[in-house]
Amino acid sequence: MARAGHRYPLLVYRHVVSRWWLAIILIGLGLFALAYYERYIDPMGPFLPWRWQLAAAVGGLTIMGGIFFWVIRYFAYVQPYPTYLKLVTPFMRINISYKRIKKTTATEMRYLFAFKGLSGAARDIFELLATKTALVIDLNGYPISPSLLRLFLYRFFFKDKTPHLVILVQDWMRFSSELESMRSGVDPNPPAQKKRSRDSILARLPRK
Repeated sequence: MARAGHRYPLLVYRHVVSRWWLAIILIGLGLFALAYYERYIDPMGPFLPWRWQLAAAVGGLTIMGGIFFWVIRYFAYVQPYPTYLKLVTPFMRINISYKRIKKTTATEMRYLFAFKGLSGAARDIFELLATKTALVIDLNGYPISPSLLRLFLYRFFFKDKTPHLVILVQDWMRFSSELESMRSGVDPNPPAQKKRSRDSILARLPRK
């Protein structure tokens, strides 16, 4: 019986979240600095303690949020299973039946998205991903609402409005091979077979 395949971290998700966690932590540190100013420097600080207390509390929560985003960078991945492809993010988990998959195509990211149409953070992220090869999985339909899917996945998971997913992982060739093996019913990671003693050369030698 075929086993589950390897987990392949989603590079787009990692790059997007990596841009957030540091900025969020810096905002939290800025709020701590404001709380310090309100408490020890501002002459009105002793008379209005709620101001520095509020800034310190919000700063603490903000830093915790930044740490949370730092941790979840590695929580998004795809994993082939014998009958479906699992796609996981910290806020969503879906199983895509192989019956939904029409075909897969390997293409560099720069051929899927127009660089001129991007701006701001999207442009910065795309510059890091443009030369990487992604696997475009064309579907005959999404397993959940397209609107919900686009809400939880970044824009670089979708090249247009047709049912599909753009999957960018570090080792796309291994992922593609494993996915196609699962779809065809072949176990890409067969368990190692134990050698039987009667099959060994030593076992066939005559005993004294």
